[in-house]
Amino acid sequence: MTTQPKPIAPRYILGLGCERGTDWNDLRLLVEHALRESGIAVAQVLAIASIDTRSNEPAIVETAAHLQLPLRFFDAATLERETPRLKNPSELVFARVGCHGVAEAAALAAAGPVAELVLPKVKSGFATAAIAKID
Repeated sequence: MTTQPKPIAPRYILGLGCERGTDWNDLRLLVEHALRESGIAVAQVLAIASIDTRSNEPAIVETAAHLQLPLRFFDAATLERETPRLKNPSELVFARVGCHGVAEAAALAAAGPVAELVLPKVKSGFATAAIAKID
């Protein structure tokens, strides 16, 4: 009798971007919205990713701690290499941080070269979130 292997549940990376001083509760609500909109459970998310200039941003750090997820950070040059795969590149973001997107680019960079966005950038007042599926 041969047993079939269990299918592997899809895995995802949550990309986040935010202004300095963003309220943690605002970012938490945005993340909840993003997960609900995409139908993804927190248990399917492997990590949160963002730009390295936000590595000590309290809202991002607290969100990762609340969700019990590791953080991954990328420099602007690494995120800029993801520009061809972005759904919402922004000249404004480029002028501010040196790459055309943070949430989408960080999610894609962390998820790998064949990853795809399953949730393009969603925004709140001062933050963005995006989700990429790891393939």
